[in-house]
Amino acid sequence: MSAIGDLSADERTRLMGSRTGYRDFYSRLKDMPLAVSRETGRLLYMLARTRRARTIVEFGTSFGLSTLHLAAALRDNGGGRLITCEFEPSKVVRARANLMEAGLADLVEFREGDALQTLGLDLPDSVDLLLLDGAKGLYPEVLSLVESRLGPGALVVADNADHSPDYLARVRAPSRGYLSVPFAEVVELSMRLG
Repeated sequence: MSAIGDLSADERTRLMGSRTGYRDFYSRLKDMPLAVSRETGRLLYMLARTRRARTIVEFGTSFGLSTLHLAAALRDNGGGRLITCEFEPSKVVRARANLMEAGLADLVEFREGDALQTLGLDLPDSVDLLLLDGAKGLYPEVLSLVESRLGPGALVVADNADHSPDYLARVRAPSRGYLSVPFAEVVELSMRLG
């Protein structure tokens, strides 16, 4: 983590959950893969298959490891559309190449730029699964952009959600329309209720 080695542990934690300093923080990590764990990748594949997902939105592509798992599930479900967003151009290039190599690029629409703009336009009417794995402080705002498209039974997977206490409070509040559970220590798995 030499790209952020000059930051104290407290400063790293603060920036990781920041709603304003995230661009600088994640720009420092542009050459580092910020991938989900192998277990979380398998979980994503299993959830998308079990849900029979046809439309998936992903916040935070990085080099595309989670994107590969989700696109493979769409392929095995018979097709669909995965909208993924990433603000770091060099990561988009690498993720596209990884998806091309895997033969899954035709299932993925890349939206380059800040998710608060790119996911605010032209989303499908219905989203079966939302993966939150970008700037942790933006999880509540990204959920707000997609929430009206999450029907009953739609799944929301938030990686490293412990860095977004506002998000956790929202999906765990009984009145907010989710059934939510922490899973495998680093993931918050939520289901949209009716």
